[in-house]
Amino acid sequence: MAKDDDVVTDRETAVDDGPDNPEGHEPSEITYAEQFYPARPRRLRPRARLRGLFPIRPKSGRTGKPSGDNPDYVEWLTDESMLADAKKIAGQFSGQGSMWQNPFANPDPRAAIEKTSVWFTAYPISMITKPGCSFLGTLGDEDLWSVFQQIGIDGVHTGPVKAAGGISGWEFTPSVDGHFDRISTNIDEAFGTEDEFRAVCEVATAHDGTVIDDIVPGHTGKGADFRLAEMKVGDYPGIYHMVEIPPEDWGLLPKVPRGADSVNLDAEAEHRLERAGYIIGRLQRVIFFEPGVKETNWSATAPVTGPDGVERRWVYLHYFKEGQPSINWLDPTFAGMRLVIGDALHSLGDLGTGALRLDANGFLGVEKASSEDAPAWSEGHPLSEAANQLIASMVRKVGGFTFQELNLTIDDIKNSSERGADLSYDFVNRPAYHHAMATADTEFLRLTLNAAREIGVEPVSLVHALQNHDEMTYELVHFATRHSEDLFAFRGQTYTGEALAVRIRADLIERLTGEAGPYNSTFTQNGIASTTATIIAASLGYTDIAALDDEQIEKIKQAHLLLAMFNALQPGVFALSGWDLCGMLTLPRDRIGWLLGTGDTRWIHRSAYDLMDYRPDATESQSRMPRGVSLYGPLPQQLADEHSFASRLSRVLRVRRDHKIASSVQLDVPPVSNKAMLVMVHQLEEPDHLQVTVLNFSDQVLFGSVRSEYFTPRHMVVDMFSDQVFSEVDDLKTFSVALAGHQGLSLLVRPRTDDDLDVGVPAFAESLAEGALRTVES
Repeated sequence: MAKDDDVVTDRETAVDDGPDNPEGHEPSEITYAEQFYPARPRRLRPRARLRGLFPIRPKSGRTGKPSGDNPDYVEWLTDESMLADAKKIAGQFSGQGSMWQNPFANPDPRAAIEKTSVWFTAYPISMITKPGCSFLGTLGDEDLWSVFQQIGIDGVHTGPVKAAGGISGWEFTPSVDGHFDRISTNIDEAFGTEDEFRAVCEVATAHDGTVIDDIVPGHTGKGADFRLAEMKVGDYPGIYHMVEIPPEDWGLLPKVPRGADSVNLDAEAEHRLERAGYIIGRLQRVIFFEPGVKETNWSATAPVTGPDGVERRWVYLHYFKEGQPSINWLDPTFAGMRLVIGDALHSLGDLGTGALRLDANGFLGVEKASSEDAPAWSEGHPLSEAANQLIASMVRKVGGFTFQELNLTIDDIKNSSERGADLSYDFVNRPAYHHAMATADTEFLRLTLNAAREIGVEPVSLVHALQNHDEMTYELVHFATRHSEDLFAFRGQTYTGEALAVRIRADLIERLTGEAGPYNSTFTQNGIASTTATIIAASLGYTDIAALDDEQIEKIKQAHLLLAMFNALQPGVFALSGWDLCGMLTLPRDRIGWLLGTGDTRWIHRSAYDLMDYRPDATESQSRMPRGVSLYGPLPQQLADEHSFASRLSRVLRVRRDHKIASSVQLDVPPVSNKAMLVMVHQLEEPDHLQVTVLNFSDQVLFGSVRSEYFTPRHMVVDMFSDQVFSEVDDLKTFSVALAGHQGLSLLVRPRTDDDLDVGVPAFAESLAEGALRTVES
């Protein structure tokens, strides 16, 4: 927390243009931040100094009982609250001309990609740190950034590192959702300090990189802001979707179990409160549904006494877990909006980040249905779009960009991206490419790729990712909700969207869990807890991952590179995690029984990993996540081996960078001659130059032809990895390929030059023979 002795005096910030300085202020050398983020105000004072700019008041001590009738407790909560911080932080930006120097109304994905297009997505509790260093201290390691730069990574998403969880009495309680239940603008001491965070940003800049932080516009944890809201202090109740229930109607509420501070409503209680006119009732879906744990999206608090001596009970909305009360974006106080914007400005202006991830930002508006039998309108609501535009515009105003995780329909992603975040997480094609891997059939993947293009969501606006901290989601919201009655052709039959979603989910469950993949696990109704490596292992038919041999590991590695090529060799951002870089397997359930007790199976794929071989003998991370099995080894060891995953990935990313594939335009995802093949055609910056990604999602040798209406007969086809002529487009706008199992190609289709006359085109049989053996190593 802030210290009052860190006050910045006027003398420290004054510019003397008096008689002793007749020529006025001499311009200083322009800084990196001023050059690339011209609208960002001068870095704010460190947190303690920010507070010192306001009237000094004695620090409130922890004295007396923790209840609303104790003024010391209320003052302590206020000091800890995000809303109070937001007011102070926002004041440092108001009234500055620099706030008007950047365009902010429209998203600009290509501008974001120019800053950073290959991201490492960290998960703080899973990283094994450098000896004597925190997570942030480790993330600022010069050697680590040198390795990232060698691989081709130019951005790091830190993951959530601010304090999260809740407050019970005078004590802080742990996070209930991997630190996505934020309760403070303070960095959690478990992960480091604000100075260490700023150092990460400075090291990143030195290596041409960008640091990406998180904000959570949809909810908080049960921290100081929520506790003050329960007491009905000031504007704090306006932060949340919460309704005060008068004592005469407490009979409508369930009793709160001893030791708990709230209880989830069952469907009957939800209906009673809706009929009584207190809440809007059921929503379109119950995320994380689990009988007896979360049956609805509403919970009731225990009685809480406020400073006025009145005892109150509330019902509050939580889209996610009970400890994540939802923020109200249309309360007359606009307290929720102020809290979120303040958190964003703190990250960008004070910590020095260049971008922000918007977590769960598709659930910012909820409205009672016009029909009694219909659920409340809770997804794809215009208020969500408006709120996202406000957040994203503010971030662009100060020189940053945003990306959103919006697991909704493609239509909703398009609508929100027209004025909101600059980039969106690719939730649509992620389960589709896993389905292609599991079935050796790309039909559904081609369907989703083309559906996105037809609706108007360009790949350049998406973050194409391998593994992240969440499950491999298979909700397939696009097909299961808005397009549930639409018809889709698949496997020679016609499916409704709802039936297609059921079919795809069934394929994934059958091929990746149970007997096929006992080391993976379904996660509620959302998806499959797994690593990329264990999805591949199950797809290859490996039912026991405890003793994989060298040949099996090599096949997993090759398939992993194929999935990396799918995500990297198309427009947009490519993101991958430490679990990908090290080839991590899932954890045995008996090693994390203490984490699985709540039914959250995702912990099996969040094992600890050691990127740099910092502590070879460590058995767990600083946050006590057990160390998992790494198939590929630490990065320095991999980069010393040209056949390793990281070394081969670096060659893929070099091709991506040299040919500017990240900012290209996707023209075509054409039909294919073999169901295991995928072809993507992209327009490069240079006229008449096309990049073609050709992938084999099976483990068998594949012979096929590539055809697109965008090809020009007699144009040359060049292998981007070897710069050698590969083939020539014939009069049918086609060329032939041969691919080894799980092999990928990146091809340049360009006009013939005079030099090509002497090179010639390899004979067809020779091309097939070479192609069948060619890997990304070439």
